[in-house]
Amino acid sequence: MNFLHDMDWVLPLRSDGATQLANAFTWLGYTTFFLIALPLSYWLWDRGRAMRLVVLIAITAVINGWLKDLWQDPRPDPKYWLDQRVAGSYGRPSGHAQVAIAMWFWIAYELKRSWAWAAAIFIVAGVCLSRLYLGVHDIDDILTGLSLGLIGIFIFVWFLSSTFDAIRKMPGIAHLAIIVAVGVVLFLTWPNGEKPDQTVGVLALLFGWVLGADMDHRLAPNTPILPAWWVRIAMGIAGVVVLFALQTGLNSAAHQLGIEGVATSYAVAAILGFYMTGIAPLAFRAVKLVR
Repeated sequence: MNFLHDMDWVLPLRSDGATQLANAFTWLGYTTFFLIALPLSYWLWDRGRAMRLVVLIAITAVINGWLKDLWQDPRPDPKYWLDQRVAGSYGRPSGHAQVAIAMWFWIAYELKRSWAWAAAIFIVAGVCLSRLYLGVHDIDDILTGLSLGLIGIFIFVWFLSSTFDAIRKMPGIAHLAIIVAVGVVLFLTWPNGEKPDQTVGVLALLFGWVLGADMDHRLAPNTPILPAWWVRIAMGIAGVVVLFALQTGLNSAAHQLGIEGVATSYAVAAILGFYMTGIAPLAFRAVKLVR
């Protein structure tokens, strides 16, 4: 038990270079990374795979947030922290570990290539070690997150093989209704009197994503034909820049209007999701970047 929770062993390993490397890996588990990676996967990789990936990440995030507030397991002593963004949140299970193994192992599973599995193992190990190095999770938090992430992948594989076709063929309004219903249930049943604000924010983003994807598939049901690789890079950069400009503009407008709050943050998340799969692909087609 002491091995699972003791953090003193981390201190001798620290150096300026190692801290920079740890911060780079730990960034792969924060919102900014997902706001870049997820739309790029939809625009430049594969719409179907991107949809499955987003659903898996959303489910994983909901389970992680629910269990954190159920167990309310404290993080290591703040004297070890090199990442101050975790203040006010609980430790077990590690969200970075749980989401990382779900995301990267799922991508490797989709690609079915040995190099993809090697890359996934490397990235997941780097993310998990970064959380230990930065002192914001102990070994118990990491192992629990990894275990839950793996279990989630197996359940998701079973889900896709058994019931996904039936759900996928539902009309778009049914998908949106399911997301809203899950959000309502979470608010009514969240453990220990907590409110699932950030978790429902993930569902709001998913709501906008599904709404935009439904529109995109209606307008362009076939797989898009992408331009040359250098045009794809420019397209991806431009799309991400507009995404963050939109996020900044919406948050600034909410501040100016004095309507900042949980409901507004959900609305912003939904608009960003709709931009990722609806507005941006429509714009790319309008300027003839994709066919």
